[in-house]
This record gives sequence, C-alpha cells and structure tokens, in this order.
Amino acid sequence: MGKRQRAIKSSPLDHAIETRDLAVVDMVAAAIRHKDVLLAFQPIVQAKDPTKVAFFEGLIRVLDETGRIIPAKDFMATLEDTDLGRQLDCLALEQGLKTLTQAPDIRISINMSARSIGYGRYTRTLEQALSERPEVARRLILEISEPSALQVPEVVMDFMDNCQGRGIAFALDDYGAKLTSFRHFKEFFFDIVKVDRQFCQKISTDYENQVIAGAISHIARQFGIFTVATHVTSMDDANTLASLGFDCLQGFLYGAPTVNPPWDKNENSKKVA
Repeated sequence: MGKRQRAIKSSPLDHAIETRDLAVVDMVAAAIRHKDVLLAFQPIVQAKDPTKVAFFEGLIRVLDETGRIIPAKDFMATLEDTDLGRQLDCLALEQGLKTLTQAPDIRISINMSARSIGYGRYTRTLEQALSERPEVARRLILEISEPSALQVPEVVMDFMDNCQGRGIAFALDDYGAKLTSFRHFKEFFFDIVKVDRQFCQKISTDYENQVIAGAISHIARQFGIFTVATHVTSMDDANTLASLGFDCLQGFLYGAPTVNPPWDKNENSKKVA
C-alpha cells in the first residue's frame, strides 16, 4: 500500500467518525446495562379532528452518563445492524407492552427493525405478552421502515401474516425515504403507511409534493391502508394534507415526544425528548 493510500485510509475524518461511533456504542451499551432506556410518546391525531388522538408512537430514548435524554436519531443509525440494536428493539417492545397494560384506553406504535424478527428475545417477549394478555394485540402497532422491510421481504411478510392474524397492526414507516414503489402496498399488506417527511414538510407551497402525497393517499385508500403524514409543523401544511385525504397527522404542531405522556397521572414537570 502506498503512502497516499495509507493517508486516505487513516484520514482525520475517518478517525473522527470511528471515534464518534465508538462513543455512541459505549454510551448505548452503558444505558442498556444500567437500564437507562425509556420511551417518549408522540401523538398521532385525526386529520379531520386534530383534537382526537388516534394513537401514540413510542420512540426509544437512552440516558447518557449525565442524565440527558438522547433521541434515537443520535444512535440508531450506528447500531441498527448490531446486537445492541436488537436489544433496543426488545426494550422498546417490552416498555410498549407494559404501557399498553397500564393504560388500557390507548393504542401505541413501536418501531422495530426487520432484523429483530429472528431475534430470540424479541420473539419470546412478544409471544409471552400475547399469551398472558391476548387483548393487548389489538392496541399494538409495529412500525417497520421501508428500507428495513425490503432487506428481508419474505421474512417480514411471514411475520406480519402471523401477527396480523392475532390482531397486531403494522405500519410502513418512512415511505418514500428511498427508492420506493406502490407495489409494496400490494405485496406486504401493511395496515398503515407513514409518508416520509420530504413529501410532507412545506407541502402547502410545493405543488410537486402535493401531487406525490395526493397520489400516495389515493392509492393507499384503494388498498384499505390508513395514511399518516409525518413531521407536520404548520397549520397550512396540516390543512393541505387533510385536503389530500390523509387520515392522520403527526408532528410538533400537535405535540413533541415526551417521556411524561398525558395518561400518566404523575404531574411532575414534563420532559420533552
């Protein structure tokens, strides 16, 4: 290997990225070890009547050594394909199921990677919960991102078929984030499709996004799929999305993720995460 090749391989940028990733791994591993993992809940509201919450999304969070709440966007990309990623999926599911048991009047969606389908602890957690409280299934929604679902489509389809037969609903998350196709609606039989932020933000003034989002909403409706527009931050965007036929809206306009959800009777100061 020449000097130039060695220099490129060990560039300051590469070193900085590697150091950052190692720090993220260490932080999350410590949080899991000390059980400093929790869910933050964000409401998904009905587009026609935003005062009514359809369900809440439970978003995984970890606490760093100073007690700060760290959102998934700061660590999940690094860990998604690792065993720590699987452990986080298990913890999210466990806490989501616990919340459903404690709050019988709500529905919750929990994110998972398609890679967790064959993970023993994840399967055992789900099976045990359904055997003890089968009624919980009808209030549980599992969210799988479009890129994740496409990694192992046959495995995802089999898993969905088994779980849907027991009452669990599935949401296709981040629809349109990468190369996408309407045929996924036909092949996967998702109950819900959550449209990626790139088609929802500033849609009130973006005619092209109105055409795309409107087409997604129309076709999803023909397949009986519930539609959610994400990252809604303005009333103009919300009104446009509602006029395009979206069933539900999610975003900071209706509430930031919080680790102190509204059904929690503890009136301590609210933390946003």
